[in-house]
Amino acid sequence: MAGSVGIKEVAQQAGVSVGTVSNVINRPENVSEQTRVRVLAVIERLGYVRSESARQLRAGQSRIISLLVLDMANPFFVDVASGAERAAREAGLWVMLCNSAQSPGEEAGYLSLFAEQRVRGVLVTPVDGSGRELADFRRRGTPVVFVDRAQPSEEGCSVSVDDVMGGGLAVRHLLEQGHRDIAYISGPMRLTQCQDRYTGALGMIERWGLPRSRLRHIETGGLEDTAGRDAEAGRDAAARLLGMSPRPTAVFCANDLLALGVLQVLYGAGVSVPEEIALVGYDDIEFASAAAVPLTSVRQPAQRMGRIAAELLMEETGDAARHHRHQQIVLRPELVVRGSSVSGGPKERGM
Repeated sequence: MAGSVGIKEVAQQAGVSVGTVSNVINRPENVSEQTRVRVLAVIERLGYVRSESARQLRAGQSRIISLLVLDMANPFFVDVASGAERAAREAGLWVMLCNSAQSPGEEAGYLSLFAEQRVRGVLVTPVDGSGRELADFRRRGTPVVFVDRAQPSEEGCSVSVDDVMGGGLAVRHLLEQGHRDIAYISGPMRLTQCQDRYTGALGMIERWGLPRSRLRHIETGGLEDTAGRDAEAGRDAAARLLGMSPRPTAVFCANDLLALGVLQVLYGAGVSVPEEIALVGYDDIEFASAAAVPLTSVRQPAQRMGRIAAELLMEETGDAARHHRHQQIVLRPELVVRGSSVSGGPKERGM
């Protein structure tokens, strides 16, 4: 059976040494063509599959990087993964992509798996922004880089976006359009991104000299709920929004999936966007510009974020690791204005 055949059997059948078989697999340039052809024919006939984990243990360094994200259903994290994977492949490494589903239990299970597999390092968007659950993992010697989260200390690297700034950009835009009654729809506020975007939004309200009550908050999901940031949660929040009296004239959503769910309900209820309710999302996923009403959104450089995080991790685990210095890199978001927030406005404009 494939996988049960050992390298010794291959060597015996091919009439060569175990070292020669190893060279055919790992350093074929060191073996004559005639011998290489004979050994490869035996490998194919027997169905031999080398043990990559054993090879890595002998080499003392895994070629696998783990990437653990909050929600693979969100295209934002798909873009992060794409950036990380491209950087890793250019360096001859592989990426193991996993989804915590915003669950502390799932996160802990995957971290245990990574430790068992002795991965080269971990890229992670932690469920708990403090990173407490990762402290022991890092102390065991496996490098960890936070992605879409700022490191709370200088013990490791991180690549994040200034979400406080992003929240401020979204609400400033709505204020500039004349709105003075704005709703903020977020996932669970235990998530750092939701908190930071709210902080930025509220800070902008205060900067304009308005009372805090002018920013009304609709939180989706519960303390134990692993959902709350998808289109379904947006539809639920929109139903609550339509029941408000007086109704806010503008909505800022903590991500684009929430905003697209809100847009769907508003459209179904005959509420005109942006004439009756203006709408701004966050992330600028691909679907944002393709919505029935193109969605204004705060753009995050997701692929760039993934690439930089992978490069930091490879630097920390590479030949020059002793010269590595931990960095906490914060990228700037950008507001992309489309039809959902400006009546008769431009199709797309960066700000």
